[in-house]
Amino acid sequence: MISEKLSAVAPLPVAQQKQDKKENVLPLRSVEERKCLKKHIPELLWMEQLARKFSDVIDVTIEDTIHWQEHDLPLYSLTLGNKTDNQVPTLLLTGGVHGVERIGTQVLLAWLQSVLERIRWDNDLKDKMQHMQIVMMPLVNPVGMFLNSRCNGNGVDLNRNSPIRADDKTPWLGGGHRYGGFLPWYRGREKDPMQTENQMLERVIRRQVFNHPLALVLDVHSGFGTRDRLWFPYAFRKKPIGNIANYFALKLLWERSYSNQPYIFEPQSLHYLTHGDLWDYFYLESKQTSGCNFLPLTLEMGSWAWVKKRPQQLLNFAGLFNPQKQHRHSRVLRRHIMLLDFLMSAALNSERWLPDDEQATLLKQAATTIWCT
Repeated sequence: MISEKLSAVAPLPVAQQKQDKKENVLPLRSVEERKCLKKHIPELLWMEQLARKFSDVIDVTIEDTIHWQEHDLPLYSLTLGNKTDNQVPTLLLTGGVHGVERIGTQVLLAWLQSVLERIRWDNDLKDKMQHMQIVMMPLVNPVGMFLNSRCNGNGVDLNRNSPIRADDKTPWLGGGHRYGGFLPWYRGREKDPMQTENQMLERVIRRQVFNHPLALVLDVHSGFGTRDRLWFPYAFRKKPIGNIANYFALKLLWERSYSNQPYIFEPQSLHYLTHGDLWDYFYLESKQTSGCNFLPLTLEMGSWAWVKKRPQQLLNFAGLFNPQKQHRHSRVLRRHIMLLDFLMSAALNSERWLPDDEQATLLKQAATTIWCT
């Protein structure tokens, strides 16, 4: 399925590659290496091909390189839009935190490819991009994806790895634990710093997000339930998040704009608590260290619906998290374009929907009634 996407992105002519000032940022890979990556992590090649083809639009940064066996797997951040004005809003998109959930990375890359193609001819979109910044880390855990594993190369679950500790009871193991990497959901050792992948994500956020007045965030996952859910912090406590009125305003805007949309918009804590959630950590850091109105969301795609329609996917670990049939895979890539476009517009027009103090009081009361009682 991904190989078809790769073939759709034609490589640049050699002469044009030589003129590309960013070409030296991306690694030159041997034929053997490309064959290996195409087999194990074609999403990385897809991202690199998009970066080469649209090098006049995308800024690419290699935040770090993870050395795994004989492979060097870069941690890329991509930036497009207005990269110089710190007063424009930001949309931050991340995926691949859990390597086995590769459909999240694919959704982001499919949307990115669509946006980049449209920028070539859509003047309205091109104008929008001058008034906002989009920052992406579509593949936070390249070793995990290479291994088709939830955790990274050290056996650590990156979304249980922040220093946040839950206030109340968490699911055994699944809420994060310290026993060791031989079990899933391992948080890492207690006094260790966060894993390199998370440190690089934090560096990108501090460098390019916290210094902007507003940031909408979407981190894409799969694997819970049969419905697509938009979750927001907290994951570590049942107490409502401080800016719950903003989330409720965004929910109302989303549901009024797309009345037939299928998503459930809710706090994660309605279902379970976890230790070490990344977005709890970054949200709390934003409150302490910046003036950014930071609104992280997690898209949790309901992959159990794919298993329900095709039970033999239970025999394949990747099948628990990713659609296995071509038509279903294509449908998932299309399905979330509307949501991503909405978030881009919501970031651009936040002054039209973010509540003032009086509205916030009413929205907080309504949110508490719906989500917290």
